[in-house]
Amino acid sequence: MRILTILILFYLCSIETNAQLLSKNDDFTRADSLRGTLSPERDWFDVTYYDLNIKVDPDRKFIEGYNDIYFTVVRSEKRMQLDLFENMRITEIEFEGEALTYKREFNAVFIDFPNELAMGKQFKLRFSYSGNPIVAKRPPWDGGFDWKKDIEGNHFIGVACQGLGASAWWPNKDHLSDESDSTRISVAVPSNLMCVSNGNLRGTEEEGEYTRYNWFTSYPINNYNVTVNIANYTHFDDFHVSGKDTLALDYYVLPHNLDKAKKQFEQVKPMLRCYETYFGPYPFWDDGFALVETPYLGMEHQSAIAYGNQYKIGYSGMDFSRIGLDFDYIIIHEAGHEYWGNSVSCGDIADLWIHEGFCTYSEAVYVECLHDYETAQAYVNAKKSSISNNSPIVGPCCVNQEGNGDMYSKGMLLLNTLRHVIANDEVWWSLLYGMAEEHKTKIIDAQTVIQYFNDRSGMDLTPIFNQYLYHSRIPMLEYKLKEKGSKVILQYRWRSDVDDFTMPAQFTLDGENWATIQPTTKWEKRTIKKASTEKFEFNSEQYYINLKRVID
Repeated sequence: MRILTILILFYLCSIETNAQLLSKNDDFTRADSLRGTLSPERDWFDVTYYDLNIKVDPDRKFIEGYNDIYFTVVRSEKRMQLDLFENMRITEIEFEGEALTYKREFNAVFIDFPNELAMGKQFKLRFSYSGNPIVAKRPPWDGGFDWKKDIEGNHFIGVACQGLGASAWWPNKDHLSDESDSTRISVAVPSNLMCVSNGNLRGTEEEGEYTRYNWFTSYPINNYNVTVNIANYTHFDDFHVSGKDTLALDYYVLPHNLDKAKKQFEQVKPMLRCYETYFGPYPFWDDGFALVETPYLGMEHQSAIAYGNQYKIGYSGMDFSRIGLDFDYIIIHEAGHEYWGNSVSCGDIADLWIHEGFCTYSEAVYVECLHDYETAQAYVNAKKSSISNNSPIVGPCCVNQEGNGDMYSKGMLLLNTLRHVIANDEVWWSLLYGMAEEHKTKIIDAQTVIQYFNDRSGMDLTPIFNQYLYHSRIPMLEYKLKEKGSKVILQYRWRSDVDDFTMPAQFTLDGENWATIQPTTKWEKRTIKKASTEKFEFNSEQYYINLKRVID
């Protein structure tokens, strides 16, 4: 139900996108616009509740059922756009006892009501469907259903659809700007299997050779986080104590991995304590925290995190860090998304850096909890080599296009840079905590982030954000050095794409003591007495920048 606060934003965004679509440099299609734009057929209603009821036939890789969509009218209208991939069959769309007419265009479904619906009132529409959903080729990166079997020959099934879209397997308003207040996911599976979904299990029902599992999440949830996991699971539980309250921890794993899971998942409670310290209480407390073993690597499915790291340390057993990685990357990263992405969410996939950049930074926060500041800085800087800086990390609005994959590591390095620009850890940690708490279960955009950082820091950080978010290159600090007797003459300026760019920088002449300067895009000079250039160095560890010495 988060649509109301951002309707104006997306109206303006739609105007801008139309201009983009006319650009010679863009090749977006009508299908992209239908998916990515909050169009007049989408912005007049606010989804309040999804009641998804399906049956899954693993042998046929087939699903069928319906979604009851509850919505409130915010502007009187009679044509609605919902979304379901064109390879899926529509059985019927029913409203108040009558079948509605509809038209399909690519993956969009345009539904016509007989009359305009009254503003302010709530209605229910039933969308019945069936079909074989897209099979994922390389989940979670190439989305869809992952139909696998475990070592005992039992079905082992998961779904990951971030980017691809939830409408690949169930009908909904597939736009990040509108999340239901709560959602029920009712799934019937063969009785030798279990279905695990989001939130809490409210009960099961026998349906012949099938068992129906009724799950309910009581918080807003973005559509790509709605999930089904189907396997011969075994379950164990635990709890996390916070103050006078306890958080339920549930784990669903394949039986032969039970002992490994009990040992590996011991990492959860110290991680939750760390995140709680810096980001606030776990945001989906009433729904509990869960890890669910999946046939693919992992995904941040809200309150039912997909775990497929095979109980290894690092990233599928690999260590990309400079610290000697000693934790399970998938647990730490995907749980970070419960705060950044699932709770604090973007309204357009163009701003997905908010999910990925902040979440990747949460890894560094965990390292600092686990070890210390110096180790966390080493972890942050180890990611530099993975960044291409060949296109912006913010994508074009309203065409379902995310920015460069640099958003993970570059987003983390941007935040680490801002920490040192602010240069006050008390302010920094209160800013992050406030960001997570004040925007809990809300939808925001880049400008909201920038304004919040400006307000809480008391600094104008806009030029810094603009350079790192909307341009490919990171800022280049050009400098000249000259020794003149016992003096050092230092000249410096920023080379950037942002005209008014300014950001502090630090240098040392002895390798120990650091001095701070505030370069702009114009050459400035500083004379340092009783100094030499022998150990001169700029700080490029706490600041993610390029350096270039200019020789006259």
